[in-house]
Amino acid sequence: MVRAKKTLSQNFLNSKGVARDIVQAGELTSQDVVLEIGPGKGLLTAELLASGAHVIAVEKDDRLIPILAEKFAFEISKRRLTLIHGDIIELVEKQTLLLPLSYKLIANIPYQITGQILRIFLESSNKPERMILMVQKEVATRIVARDKKESILSLSVKAYGTPRIVKKVPARYFSPAPNVDSAVIAIEHISSNSFKTTEHEQAFFDLVKTGFAHKRKQLAGNLKELLKDQTIPILASVNIAPTARAEDITLGQWLALAQVFEK
Repeated sequence: MVRAKKTLSQNFLNSKGVARDIVQAGELTSQDVVLEIGPGKGLLTAELLASGAHVIAVEKDDRLIPILAEKFAFEISKRRLTLIHGDIIELVEKQTLLLPLSYKLIANIPYQITGQILRIFLESSNKPERMILMVQKEVATRIVARDKKESILSLSVKAYGTPRIVKKVPARYFSPAPNVDSAVIAIEHISSNSFKTTEHEQAFFDLVKTGFAHKRKQLAGNLKELLKDQTIPILASVNIAPTARAEDITLGQWLALAQVFEK
C-alpha cells in the first residue's frame, strides 16, 4: 500500500463520481490529448482514458510509476497513455515536455503548486485550450471572485480565460482527507487575446502587482511608484477614481490602464 507523501502535497481522490464529473467538464473526445499532472494511483486517469482521449500523465513520485505502469499496461502498449516520470515544473521550464499544439490540462494537482501551474501554463506560448483543475475551495472562490473583489490571482487567470467553479468537493472524497474542502474549476476560452502586444502583457502584470502591493492603501498611492506625478491624470484617463482600491478595479480597467502605461 502506497501512503501519501506530505512533502508532495498528495491527497488521492477516491471518488469515481467526482472523477467522472471532472472528465465531463473537459468535454473530451477521442481526438483530444490530455495532460494529467500527478495521476497518483490512477483513478482519474482511468476515467480520462475511458473518454477515448490520449493521456499524457506526469508523475513525480517514483513509488507510483510501477503501479501505474502495471495498471495501465494495455493502454500504454496501445499508445493511448504516455506515462512520464518527472517533476512537471522542471519538465516545462527545461522545455523537455513535448506537447501538441492542441491539448487540455485536466488534473487533481498538488495544492502547493497550484499558483505555479496556473502561471506556467496560462502564460505559456503553447497554452492548453481548456484547464479543469482540482484546487482548494478557497482558491477557487478567489479565482472567480464571486464577491466582486479581485486579486492578483483572479486577474491573472481572467486575463487569459474564463474561470468557473464546476463543483465543490468535500474533504472526505480524498485519502488522506485534507484539512480543507476542495473545488473543481474550469478555465475556458484560453488565449492571449486580452493583450495587444507582449509589452502590453508585461505592463499589465507590472501594474497589477504594484497595485496590490499594499492592500490597505488606495490604488493611487500604490501606483505612484510606477506612474510618478502622472498617477492621477493616468487613472482619470481610464475612469478610475484616485480613491479606488486595487480589489475594486475590473479586468477591463486594468487592461486599459496598461495600454496607457505602456505608451
